[in-house]
Amino acid sequence: MLKLTKVSKIYEGKVAYRALTDIDLEIEKGEFVAIMGPSGSGKTTLLNIVSTNDTPTTGEVTIEGEKPHKLKKNALAKFRRNELGFIFQDFNLMHTLTVEENIVLPLTLDGTRVREMKEKVHKIAKSLGISTIMKKRTYEISGGQAQRVAIARAMIHDPKLLLADEPTGNLDSKASNDVMKMLVAINEAEKTSLLMVTHDAQAASYSDRVIFIRDGKLYSEIHRGESRQAFFQKIIDMLSLMGGDGNDLSSVRV
Repeated sequence: MLKLTKVSKIYEGKVAYRALTDIDLEIEKGEFVAIMGPSGSGKTTLLNIVSTNDTPTTGEVTIEGEKPHKLKKNALAKFRRNELGFIFQDFNLMHTLTVEENIVLPLTLDGTRVREMKEKVHKIAKSLGISTIMKKRTYEISGGQAQRVAIARAMIHDPKLLLADEPTGNLDSKASNDVMKMLVAINEAEKTSLLMVTHDAQAASYSDRVIFIRDGKLYSEIHRGESRQAFFQKIIDMLSLMGGDGNDLSSVRV
């Protein structure tokens, strides 16, 4: 459902900087893939290109048969709203709105009828365990609750592809594991494809496979087997092999 063909990204300036080089990547429908690598490796650039927030210098991105970077502005905005869902480290919620208003925001932009919005929001709130906080403002809830709200907002319009940028970065270990279990449940129940950038080996261990990027190039990838704990250890071993600063990786949380 997602295919990158020879994608490269060069940022022009006094000194041109090559962020990505000839990335070939395919993600199947319903697959959960994590991207890891040291700071500056190009993983966030890759996510930005897939999310259409950035454009490749060369190469092509295809999502569900569509080439979003070739769409005109209005068509691209509609494609992003309908096909993609976004989850961020800092939640990106609007503090002037209630939890419920934050969740239905994508539907409001599409002009969905109020009754339909109410039905959808209550269904997704119940599934994510946030029904009791719907009338609260976002500054009145915990980080774990805020990330659940962000997931609900990302899923409210049934996107084909969910993009997550360090979704557990601001959470403690319990909230982090809760969020990852929710993402896995959504991935399995809705068959939503999921692409996640993370420094957290524990979070990555919930995925089907991990792709490692170094210096803008694909470095390696490993697939999950039966045991998540064994997969976690393989991820740790690969990160150690890649090297990098201690700051590049979050502390190990088992």
